[in-house]
Amino acid sequence: MSSQNLPQSPESAVSPEQRRKPRVAVVFGGRSSEHGISVVTAGAVMSAIDRTKYDVLPIGITTDGRWALTADDPARMAIADRRVPNVDQLADSAGAVALSVDPGNREVVYSEPGAVPTALGEVDVVFPVLHGPYGEDGTLQGFLELSGVPYVGAGVLASAVGQDKEYMKRVFISFGLPVGPYEVVRPREWESDRPAARKRIMEFAAEHGWPLFVKPARGGSSVGITKVDDAAGLDEAIEEARRHDPKFLVESLLRGREIECGVLEFEHGPRASVPAEIPPVTAHDFYDFEAKYIDSAAGLVPAPLTEEQTAEVQRLAVEAFEATSCEGLVRADFFLTEDGTFVINEINTMPGFTPISMYPRMWQESGVSYQELVDRLIQAALGRSTGLR
Repeated sequence: MSSQNLPQSPESAVSPEQRRKPRVAVVFGGRSSEHGISVVTAGAVMSAIDRTKYDVLPIGITTDGRWALTADDPARMAIADRRVPNVDQLADSAGAVALSVDPGNREVVYSEPGAVPTALGEVDVVFPVLHGPYGEDGTLQGFLELSGVPYVGAGVLASAVGQDKEYMKRVFISFGLPVGPYEVVRPREWESDRPAARKRIMEFAAEHGWPLFVKPARGGSSVGITKVDDAAGLDEAIEEARRHDPKFLVESLLRGREIECGVLEFEHGPRASVPAEIPPVTAHDFYDFEAKYIDSAAGLVPAPLTEEQTAEVQRLAVEAFEATSCEGLVRADFFLTEDGTFVINEINTMPGFTPISMYPRMWQESGVSYQELVDRLIQAALGRSTGLR
């Protein structure tokens, strides 16, 4: 990207009357296996941001971790021909973007090899739409805390807990929230004594029955998850999970209905949306990555629940939000089991956020449009400080 094509800083690009317009850096992509979905989410968010109220600076993180300046072109950030986009395709040069870790300096600097760095102006708030490790897990949030830049969504602790399914479940259990049976296998256990770890999994299967789900402990978007029907497929499923995270979970099948509920932070506290239901996906073995994002399997919004069931899942969703000290937004995923009780599966602190994603659809049905949802999240972030709060 040549210097003449760089975004102008707010001070030089607008009139004095407009200089106070907040600048939103939309940060997306990243090093996780959910890179492509993050790019799709960012395109949708950028399209929804009211440009009469905010300046927008798109910052993509490549798969190898470079912060790159990208064009403000949401049309190039959509799924096409069943393929997800990536930042490497969107970045126009080998230049890099840097944000200062000096909390008194929010200026963004762009530099190319052999060229004088160019100041792009200050950033008022970051909208991080990264999914998975190196972005949704507290790492980026920690960096933004050091930089003193407000940001949308959960803080360091809630982001880390929300990403690690083991500790998420431990927190839920400590707050009395209902959790299904699971086993955790940490890297050292698997690497030092694989037969013992495998035996423990087989004992779990004997107690709870097949099939089992093997999943990365710190992943999302259903990436790396395998449904295993018997012992013959176990080792392959474990290796697939470990390809994304050396720590993995084994969970039993919970028979029932998949119910989701959104939580959004309002001025007087968090509120739950109408819930949604993920119906059985006949073309897929379960609600996996392909079903969610490529084939766009539709959920039912609102979920066909009784008033009592709706109130209960909303209550549990808000409790999960509070238990993990979340801020901004959360999508809470549940099973409504055959005996009529809700079991919480997980929360997502930065859920899929395209207009057809379940979280925005639930809020649309609850009376909050996609554009209003994006604006509300930005305004909430601008109203919070970094650090202890």
